[in-house]
Formats: sequence, structure tokens, C-alpha cells
Amino acid sequence: MLAVTLAAIVPVEDSLESAVQARLDSLTKPPGSLGRLESLSRELASISGQVVPAVSPPGVIVFAADHGVAEEGVSAFPQEVTAQMVANFAAGGAAINVFARQIGARLEVVDVGVKGDVEGEGVVIDKVRPGTANFAREDAMSQAEAERAIEVGIRAAGRSHDAGCRCLIVGEMGIANTTASSALLAALSGRPVSRLVGQGTGIDISRLAHKAGVIEGALAARQPDPAQPLELLAKLGGLEIAAMAGAYLGAAARRMPILVDGFIATVAVLVACRLQPALRGYLIFGHRSCEPGHDVALELLDAEPLLDMQLRLGEGTGAALAFPLLEAACRMLSEMATFDSAGVAAGAAEA
Repeated sequence: MLAVTLAAIVPVEDSLESAVQARLDSLTKPPGSLGRLESLSRELASISGQVVPAVSPPGVIVFAADHGVAEEGVSAFPQEVTAQMVANFAAGGAAINVFARQIGARLEVVDVGVKGDVEGEGVVIDKVRPGTANFAREDAMSQAEAERAIEVGIRAAGRSHDAGCRCLIVGEMGIANTTASSALLAALSGRPVSRLVGQGTGIDISRLAHKAGVIEGALAARQPDPAQPLELLAKLGGLEIAAMAGAYLGAAARRMPILVDGFIATVAVLVACRLQPALRGYLIFGHRSCEPGHDVALELLDAEPLLDMQLRLGEGTGAALAFPLLEAACRMLSEMATFDSAGVAAGAAEA
């Protein structure tokens, strides 16, 4: 499944750019006056292959999994919170539930590796294994398990597409997953770990040095090769991070625009782009997280997010908050009057 999906992703073409630009210039406004919204509309047209693209309804997928490295005391919350939050998602009480309802999104929660048993309406059980191993002491998983987790994400993206979703938002839940993401980013970027780690779920500043030390020790012990994405995921990753990477790939194979969330989501994108560089053209970045490593990840992808709301929750929340901008970019193309249809002289919009 992975090989077929990678082969199905073609580079985004700019063949529609002149037609979209002509449409933009015909609308009742001065040329370029809607700024970044106009460039966003061009991106969406190129991704979808439609001069007048559509992004509604959006799909939101939240992948959940546990991390063995939580044993090292790198999180402010116990591991049991992962399963408890999955139950909260199922009950509709989490932030991403609220924001998904606000934007009319289809929401699916996928258990790809929660340590305990979870259940609830809307929860898909596609568990690869009950949490990763503690990568401070051994590889987080096997490469075969990493590939299986990626394929969980590919399947989930396929379900969203088949349900009629026109845009994909991917979120996560997993205690200690900022530790795994920071480790992956350190390996991919070569930057000092101390520059990348943040408070995650809210650990005390005094404990950041311990978190960084755990990651540095793991990097030294595991010796991951950043040129080998599956090896990297197997040694340092998380099941939900691998599944997120798979969902991005699955969406791109179906020409769905992808609205990327915060730090963990962007690290998953980095890994996915190492598997298939053509993925980059399908990505729109929703927001800039408070996590210090997010700036580094965005820099590596040459990405400029739409929002900066000082968020660090995850779950896909920042991307969901940014979604109305994508909807506005599409509506601008489809609903604004042209100079001809409105009977407005082109020069009048300049006044």
C-alpha cells in the first residue's frame, strides 16, 4: 500500500495559475488587494486541479497512541491520559470536537497504538501495537510496524476522501509525543536538542534539561539515519506520528489540500516529505506553535503559517482555526462579482 501511494503522488502543477490569476484580476477589487488570500486561492487551485476549488466539507482525523519514553518522566501527565482523552474525543468534549463542529468537519479518531483498550462512537480501532517501546533504551518499534502505522494513516485519509471530504486536517493525541517529535526533528535537522525542546503538555521549565538529556541519550544510543525515514520512525518515532505521515501521503495521492497543524504535525510532514518530496506542494500550514522546535521544522519546509495564536495543544486545533481562511479563498473565487457582471468599470476599484 505504501509503495502504491508514494507512486500516486504527482508534483503539483502550476498550469492553472494564469487562469486563476485572470479570474482574480477580473473580480471587483484592485489587483492583489486581498493579499495572501489570493496566493492561497492559487495554491488551492493548483492542488485540486480546479480553477474554482472547494475545500468543504473538511475532514479531521485524530490519531492516538502511547509512547514508551513516557517512563522517563518527560511529560507533565501520566500515560493513562492518552486513553482518557480518546474517550473525551468520543464524547465530543475536546477542543478539536468544538472546532470541528464549528467548521462542519467530519471527525474521526483512530487508535493506532493506545496502550489500553478504548472505545466510543467515532473511534476506529486500527492498532499496530499497544504503544511504542521506550526509545531511551531500545528502538521504539520495528520498521515493519512503522510501515504498518503509515498504512493506518493512508487508510484513514481514504475514508475521509470517500466520505466526500475536500480538505484534510490531521491531529494527534499521545502523552510524550513532543519528546518523540523533538527527537525526530533533531535527527532530521542536525540542530542542538536544547534548541528544539519545549514544555509540551506543560512540564516545568526546570525539567526541560531532563527532557533534552533523555533525547540526547536516545540519539547517541539509536544512531538514526535521517536519510532513511522508516528507520528514523522505527528508532525514535511514535505510532500516531507515523500514521499522520501516512494520512498526508494518502490525501496527496487523492489531490486533497492538506492543512497542517502544529509542531508534531509538522515533524510528521517532514518525515513524509522524506518519503515523497512531491508531497510538499499539497501542504498549507495552519499556524505557528509555541513549541520552539516548530520554527525549525517550518524553516526546513520553507513554510509560512497562516496564523500565530500562541497555541500548543495539538489535536489539529490550530489547523481547524485556520480553515475558514481556506474557505474564504475559495468563496472569493466562486462568489465575488466580476467587473463585467457587476457593471463596474475596472478603474473604479482602484479609487
